[in-house]
Amino acid sequence: MHVPDGMINLPVSAAAGVVAAGAVAASLRGARRELGSGPLAEGHGAERTAPLAGLVAAFIFAVQMLNFPVAAGTSGHLLGGALAAILVGPYTGVLCIAVVLLMQGILFADGGLTALGVNITVMGVVTVIVSYGIFRGLLRVLPRKRRSVTVSAFVAALVSVPAAAAAFTLLYAIGGTTDIPIGKVLTAMVGVHVLIGIGEAAITALTVGAVIAVRPDLVHGARGLAAPLKLRVDGELVDAPAPAAGPAVPVAARSPRGLLAAGLGTALLLAGVVSFYASANPDGLEKVAADKGIDKEVEEHAAADSPLADYGVKDISNARLSGGLAGMIGVGATVVVGSGIFYVVHRRRTTNAPGSSGPSASASASAEQA
Repeated sequence: MHVPDGMINLPVSAAAGVVAAGAVAASLRGARRELGSGPLAEGHGAERTAPLAGLVAAFIFAVQMLNFPVAAGTSGHLLGGALAAILVGPYTGVLCIAVVLLMQGILFADGGLTALGVNITVMGVVTVIVSYGIFRGLLRVLPRKRRSVTVSAFVAALVSVPAAAAAFTLLYAIGGTTDIPIGKVLTAMVGVHVLIGIGEAAITALTVGAVIAVRPDLVHGARGLAAPLKLRVDGELVDAPAPAAGPAVPVAARSPRGLLAAGLGTALLLAGVVSFYASANPDGLEKVAADKGIDKEVEEHAAADSPLADYGVKDISNARLSGGLAGMIGVGATVVVGSGIFYVVHRRRTTNAPGSSGPSASASASAEQA
């Protein structure tokens, strides 16, 4: 659902850019708490939490390359807002999607540059707010079990995609550059994106379930759901006895390096190899735009001459090699940029925290001595 330049007029694109900038600014502040709280972060610092968030962004970038067929001549791909919000938190999730869209727009000419604010608002802000709200609401009424997290993730992701389609239609109704009956656009957009939402939901639930099975402490949306182990004795449930003292390491204290390595390897495999077999059909927005004529004023991308435009390496004639290298470069760039941003966000929280030894704390100590 990457909106190209020229589909939405400049005033509305600029207004969406202001909304996106405000959302990113608020997310930077909120992400400081998300990256600095929870069992993973406590006592371990940004060297662990920042790469995890950067990996989520890179994984979403990779999976977005895997278009899957949803109807005759139409494909869909992951939006990723629900997945990011559930794994690393809603504020960090918005930043993850923003990083992915920025990399796609600058390096691969995917999604307009003047429409970047539109894309962040629709694909990042709307999907995160809708999905995380539904996710938390379902967890309040479902049993406090890991399976409830997976089920809630499925439903939240499913709803988030047509919600994003409706948000795009609203923006198009206000600032669309062609005169098309908006009812037809809304029906077509929501209809096809309900189908895409099923694929989004399946990918989100499978990914969240896989991480919970290995490291439940790393799933932001699952924090606080762990219940003490119970045993049935004489027909009554009682707390299980504490394990014998020994060198066992708590789950939350274990290094996430294994998961990070496996996640990065999976992302590289998906982007570098599996993406070659993705559907070549236009995605939901492209199909609707062509069928309804809302792409008549679309402009050529400013980065159309990029060496990586259209997810291929320039001057490499072998399509499989060109696409694979481009995908792997994208994964690498996303994880580096994302991890760097999240590291800075985490460090700013650490240096500004009460009792820290950062610049603010040093200045206060000097003032007291004076």
